[in-house]
Amino acid sequence: MIERITKEQIAEQGEYTAKIRLAVSAAASVRGRPMKFCVVTYGCQQNEADSERIAGMLSSMGYEKTADESDADVIIVNTCAVREHAEKRALSVTGQYKHLKEKNPDLLIGVCGCMVSQEHRLDDIKHRYPYVDLAFGTSYLWRLPEIIYGRMTRKKRLFMLDAESDGNIAEDVPVMRECGYRAWLSIMYGCNNFCTYCVVPHVRGRERSRLKEDIINEAKLLIADGVKDITLLGQNVNSYGRGLYDNYGFAELLEELNALDGDFTVRFMTSHPKDATKKLIDTMARCEKVPPQLHLPLQSGSDEVLARMNRKYTFESYKNLVDYAREKIPGLTLTSDMIVGFPGESEEDFEKTLSALSLIRYDMVYSFIYSPRKNTPAASYPDQIPEEVKHERFERMLQLQNGIGYEINRQYVGRTVRVLCDGPSKNDPDTLSGRTDGGKNVCFTGVCPAGGYADVRITDARVLCGFIAGGAPPLKTPPDPLLPPPSTL
Repeated sequence: MIERITKEQIAEQGEYTAKIRLAVSAAASVRGRPMKFCVVTYGCQQNEADSERIAGMLSSMGYEKTADESDADVIIVNTCAVREHAEKRALSVTGQYKHLKEKNPDLLIGVCGCMVSQEHRLDDIKHRYPYVDLAFGTSYLWRLPEIIYGRMTRKKRLFMLDAESDGNIAEDVPVMRECGYRAWLSIMYGCNNFCTYCVVPHVRGRERSRLKEDIINEAKLLIADGVKDITLLGQNVNSYGRGLYDNYGFAELLEELNALDGDFTVRFMTSHPKDATKKLIDTMARCEKVPPQLHLPLQSGSDEVLARMNRKYTFESYKNLVDYAREKIPGLTLTSDMIVGFPGESEEDFEKTLSALSLIRYDMVYSFIYSPRKNTPAASYPDQIPEEVKHERFERMLQLQNGIGYEINRQYVGRTVRVLCDGPSKNDPDTLSGRTDGGKNVCFTGVCPAGGYADVRITDARVLCGFIAGGAPPLKTPPDPLLPPPSTL
């Protein structure tokens, strides 16, 4: 059963927060320094949004944020379960905190999120990581103050499993956002699709939508705070409102958000192809604040593989929707997800995926080698693909898509595009980075504050690079051979 957390329940967490704040203040006085927290996040955008709420609650408790685990008094690791590699990374990092606990026995270490919503992983943490103080699944996130207070007062390790939980919706949880001009806005949680490779329905519960009034009000607050780029989040945003409203769905929500006053864009992810409709495309086309960007996971170009995945669409129906979207939305940036090496994938099936890439020509593809997940049907399929075959196919697909992406990027050379600046690039502090309205990454030179817009003239297609229009091109960046002389533009 899906639970909507009441205001009284949230108020009770506020009481725990107030008690913790007194204890944190007293501890800070004794130590002569602020008490600090660090949140380490793995996984998807929803995990990042959850971590912002964890940070908001810890801040309300009186802790100050730090990015340095060795400087923290509380460490929370927010985990992912979509692939084995993500789980191993989280476990490896958690294992490294053992020496921090030895140096500071009062350090509180918590592990939360999708990974520990699985009973076998929760047991791993409990028995193999004795220095971890608490672990809790996704449905317990809103109860973090109560969990920490329980650990402080009872001095017992706490492990809370999402047993038989369909999930919940908790409003008015404090948030500490990572960015002042970009923001996540969750519109729904959970999933009902049960793709045979995916663990999400088991760790995030059943599909459930927030009330439209709560979403609209949160969007208004974000816009008032100066947020310029809002991303709506949901495992399948196209299912928004199902079971909650009779004649109100995702397209209607987009139109309401688009009608709000302010200079902002509203994008979304992720769309499931079986539920994405022409109505959605038409809505995107007429909403000026919805950018020309669509992430539409295909996963495989083979109808046989799609059926074994339980995706409930065919390549033909998918291609028809893409064609309609490109017809209605000029300059559409199209991205997708692909899984290589799904059980039973023949060479012919894989060739169909390569053919799909060549036919559709995505701007970017997030490609993954199939990773068996415990308690999913595909993990027990008898025809598992050998690792060497998976990796060989992955490299072939990567090479093909890289060439397609480069060819698409070359069409931008010589053009000027509007970019929302994110500040200095992580790879080169002398270069700025940002994203176009279509979500493409751009690195460029010039002067622009983070959160500001810049008109950038593209000079290089390998990774979209350029300089702010009207400024001097960077001497260290060789021009792309397709770039015409400035005098001709």
